[in-house]
Amino acid sequence: MNRRRDLAGYGANPPDIRWPNGGGLAVNFVLNVEEGSEYSIGNGDGRSESALCEVRASRVPQGDRDLAAESMYEYGSRVGFWRIYDLFRKHDLPLTIFASAVALEMCPDIAAAISATDWDVCAHGNRWIEHYHLSPEAEAEQIAMAHASLLDTLGRAPRGWYCRYSASTNTRGLVVAHGGFDYDSDAYNDDLPYWTAVDGDPHLVVPYTMVTNDAKFLSGDVFSGRDFGDFLIDSFDVLAQESNDKPRMMSIGLHGRIIGHPGRLAGLMRFIDHIANHPDVWICGRAEIANFWRENVPPEQAV
Repeated sequence: MNRRRDLAGYGANPPDIRWPNGGGLAVNFVLNVEEGSEYSIGNGDGRSESALCEVRASRVPQGDRDLAAESMYEYGSRVGFWRIYDLFRKHDLPLTIFASAVALEMCPDIAAAISATDWDVCAHGNRWIEHYHLSPEAEAEQIAMAHASLLDTLGRAPRGWYCRYSASTNTRGLVVAHGGFDYDSDAYNDDLPYWTAVDGDPHLVVPYTMVTNDAKFLSGDVFSGRDFGDFLIDSFDVLAQESNDKPRMMSIGLHGRIIGHPGRLAGLMRFIDHIANHPDVWICGRAEIANFWRENVPPEQAV
């Protein structure tokens, strides 16, 4: 599929709408649940995963089992998920789960906890693999496996799709061809959802972010929970000011093995306390955003 770049977007003319509560800013928290789906020799893979964990470059020779990296991932499922789960349940906040299918197969207690909530689910792949290395046939199989597995594990289907790393040039077309997804989040290019065309038909994109994302801890861009909280608050305040005149959306990306550590979670807690003082902000799931956009900004109005 040839995906033509769109450098213009809405430009100076975003849709003139308000979110369902009458406010101009939607905030969506995303928890990536992927621990157990990463590359691991312990799981029968040819190598161990070293990305997005506390040690940036593994010292273990390629092909040997990296027990340290495995253990850092395990913190996310053993401790971090539950700490975040408790926080969002305590505050009665919606949360979107970016779920890797194999991770939930390997962590049935987490799957059961998610299933018992009304949190919406976006498929984060079957395995945590690079889709841009796959043939179209292999990628289509991975997409179908993820959808079927999550439906079986959670008792409800994922509403959206989001790849690990970058999508391939075929991903969006394959997601649409599958027919089981309402939107994808394989884009980082806007503060609002938008429509694009896939084989001449409209398809909804709800962009994600690597900016207001706890991955900043592992890149070294922020160190302390206070730094992260301040950055989220500053981002929110700018968007809230802009939303007086135009609609805006803020995504916050989280991972159990990252933000789930106590000192880091403190920054997220400060941010949650901050936005509680803004009742005009719509805190919502990603599927709610997709539903609202489809009903209120249909493709013919978004051109």
